[in-house]
Amino acid sequence: MNAGVTRKVALVGTGLVGSSFAYALMIRGLATELVLVDANAEKAIGEMMDFNHGLSFTRPMKIAAGGYPECSGSQVVVIAAGASQKPGETRLDLLARNAAIFREIVPQVVRHNPEGIILIATNPVDILTYVSVGVSGIPPGRVIGSGTILDTSRFRFLLGQYYGVDARSVHAYIIGEHGDSEIPLWSLASIGGVRLQEFAPLRNKEYVQAEMDELFARVRDAAYEIIRRKGSTYYAIGLGLLSIVAAILGDYRRVMSVSTLMTGQYGVRDMCLSLPCVVGANGVEEILTLNLDPAEETGFRTSAEKLKSTLALLAPAP
Repeated sequence: MNAGVTRKVALVGTGLVGSSFAYALMIRGLATELVLVDANAEKAIGEMMDFNHGLSFTRPMKIAAGGYPECSGSQVVVIAAGASQKPGETRLDLLARNAAIFREIVPQVVRHNPEGIILIATNPVDILTYVSVGVSGIPPGRVIGSGTILDTSRFRFLLGQYYGVDARSVHAYIIGEHGDSEIPLWSLASIGGVRLQEFAPLRNKEYVQAEMDELFARVRDAAYEIIRRKGSTYYAIGLGLLSIVAAILGDYRRVMSVSTLMTGQYGVRDMCLSLPCVVGANGVEEILTLNLDPAEETGFRTSAEKLKSTLALLAPAP
């Protein structure tokens, strides 16, 4: 990245996920400016103070707390805000409250930062990304959900662990919903360019699909396990958000499994969910249509229908 160029990022929502992302952004030194926005202004100020007190250990960076007007000039606005589930509240009730929150947040972000990219982290991320596309009025490619980027990372980690290689040498994706209906792309999974079925004997292993299915179940259910043990997940998704922001700020045109509006891919339209996408300075610059096997295509359509069914249960916006 060129020295002297302003790279500004805004964060809306300074809870555990947002703060984990901001901390990672600060350590990596990818941005020159960071603005923290939160409904609890004192929380945002406290986080700002804490980050600023560590700046002597990192690259120079201007960190401020403010409101939506301070988002102006940001290349990316990360939205990690949202309500927590209340006792006795259903997931649908929570979704309705978060959808209402996003219908307030997103137009304010766009009003003050009309040229920037919006990155959604709050769950259910696919539906909230879809809601955000609808209320933003900006091109859909500039509204990105974190989607299955974390699921894909978990998948690569566990495959790397199983086959005894660095996770960065594993090329494998989870697509569809960030949730229980997500789909592993076994047909395209490889290590160092070698399909898993051929790679297994190189590690003195036999490729057994039942073992791979069990590995995927651990990927799909990982969040439940982490939440049971420590209450919530935030470090890994914070790094996932950082990787998306880095691709945007650096115009890397990196292939990432993010949630974006489908326009007919595998027969799916008018819903946001994840496929491998080229991400660069303009947001989602291309959605890749891969040569999936029939079961994977069917699973992708089923995942989309599940999301549409959930969305249909939401009361229409006033």
